[in-house]
Amino acid sequence: MKFSVPRDALIKPLSLVAGVVERRNTLPVLANVLLQIDGEQLSLTGTDLEVELVGRVALPAGAEPGEITVPARKLLDICKSLPEGGDIQFHVQDGKAVLTCGRSRFSLLTLPAREFPNIEDSIGSHHFVLSAHQLRRLIDRTSFAMAQQDVRYYLNGMLWEIRGGRLRFVATDGHRLAICTLPDALESVDDIQVILPRKGVLELGRLLGDDTDEVTVILGDNHFRATTPGFSFTSKLVDGKFPDYERVLPRSAEKVVVADRLQLRQAFTRTAILSNEKYRGVRLKLSQDTLEIEANNPEQEQAEEVVPVEYTGDALEVGFNVGYLLDVLGVLSGEAVRFSLSDPNSSAVLEESDAGDSLYVVMPMRL
Repeated sequence: MKFSVPRDALIKPLSLVAGVVERRNTLPVLANVLLQIDGEQLSLTGTDLEVELVGRVALPAGAEPGEITVPARKLLDICKSLPEGGDIQFHVQDGKAVLTCGRSRFSLLTLPAREFPNIEDSIGSHHFVLSAHQLRRLIDRTSFAMAQQDVRYYLNGMLWEIRGGRLRFVATDGHRLAICTLPDALESVDDIQVILPRKGVLELGRLLGDDTDEVTVILGDNHFRATTPGFSFTSKLVDGKFPDYERVLPRSAEKVVVADRLQLRQAFTRTAILSNEKYRGVRLKLSQDTLEIEANNPEQEQAEEVVPVEYTGDALEVGFNVGYLLDVLGVLSGEAVRFSLSDPNSSAVLEESDAGDSLYVVMPMRL
């Protein structure tokens, strides 16, 4: 196995692949990246047995085919430390990987490629194509609401639902719910529901840029795969049933508040400074065209903000976790945001005031 590759062309795919490699692992080969040469293309593969990422680099002519695994983190650190614009020469000698660039020479331990685990290839029957921008938007608008270490393991991930040609991403941690929908995107794809694990969602979001590359997605019973010209990403799916999220959508939220999104976000950010660090509760007091926001903490410190809003109706007081509200306001776009409430004990619905593709539900707090 022998090849030459520009240092700058190798850095990005190697960084992405090394990102999925776990530093602590039970199998030594899982700390390595698999290098494979096929024709004039170098493939780099990293896995932690839950997710797998394959990056691709075009090579100049003259590469000798072969495959080997080398320590991912050390290889990345070496490449980063080399001068920009240089060419890296790579070959295997006496069971070690030898890298040279200018006057620098490195020798790395290797493990045989046959020890590297392989995720199955025939993984599913549901195929569709989206732009990277569309997929990134769906993930960005919902991923913050995923649970992190909930015993209800199916909440530590994101629901991908295809129904009637509509693609919808849903995430919830039991206290808030995030939904983003792409209508009429997949007219010829059968209905399906799958749950991507949290790590799979975050890694995929990291891979997707704002470019217009098309992403081919394959969904199966046990695995998910996304492929672009630059990489192939595979993740196991969560084996579980996602809760019926439509049951928690409030049906009679007749009290509607419309506010300037940035103004509201800044007010919540300021009041959050003096909220209880553990519970992060703020009290919202609604009256005619006025929203008062109050926060206090065990040290008897207090913050108050008054925000002009569009509201006609009875006065209402309700408490919320300010962190949940800020998360929603951070991903929404547009100048105005709409709150829909019914009473102090019911969830609030947040959405863009104009017709948008996202909907958020936040549970109230007792203060």
